[in-house]
Amino acid sequence: MYNFEFVKPASIAEATAALESDGAQALSGGQTLLPTMKQRLAAPDVLVSLTGIAEMQGVCLGDVGLHIGAATPHAVVAREAAAHYPALAKLAGGIGDPAVRNRGTIGGSVANNDPAACYPSAVLASGATVVTNRRRIAADDYFQGLFTTALEEGEFITQVLFPIPQKAAYVKFNQPASRFALAAVFVAKFADGVRVAVTGASNGGVFRWAEAEAALSANFSADALAGLSVDADDMISDLHGTAAYRANLVKVLTGRAVSAA
Repeated sequence: MYNFEFVKPASIAEATAALESDGAQALSGGQTLLPTMKQRLAAPDVLVSLTGIAEMQGVCLGDVGLHIGAATPHAVVAREAAAHYPALAKLAGGIGDPAVRNRGTIGGSVANNDPAACYPSAVLASGATVVTNRRRIAADDYFQGLFTTALEEGEFITQVLFPIPQKAAYVKFNQPASRFALAAVFVAKFADGVRVAVTGASNGGVFRWAEAEAALSANFSADALAGLSVDADDMISDLHGTAAYRANLVKVLTGRAVSAA
């Protein structure tokens, strides 16, 4: 490690002011940032911890649906969202191991936008709204590619607002060592249609499978996917699975998610 300043503001306003300092970096659960710093791949001068801000913690029902503070750990989401949004709670309960679930936060995951992270698929499939210290961003506008989001300099997530679907399910095919998704699918059925979001499979990060959404909106059954296929051209290909393998996984997991929902 190396020397840096550590600041733990008690409010969103204080955090916003602290992040105006040169070399300042927001810190949530630290599950990605701290290992990156240890490897000297990132070297912020000031770490601004968001975990002490009470208004950024907790799960509650609100006017949009389920409101989750960005500093809420995965384990808390798994426990407190279960009665209102079981698919989201199951997703949170399957992230990493107990240590990760008790330290990692939903805001940190969504802000990092790892291509194999679980939460981005829930945010996108739910048509959620990402609330920051400056504005509200629709899920379809928020995710912009590999580790890339609509967040600007000094902007951080304060909460995520999840509309609650009529039916939903998340099915993940684990990479056994890391427990990240080799491929995973979140399916959410609303009164006006179905949304299908895929994580872990694409070089471009989380994405919606439009063809499956159209088919499932007309017939919410795994049988509706029979004639569909996923384009493998932009799928990840590595030692864990070829692009064609991941493309097939996406279809299989989508069918399983529909059946589970």
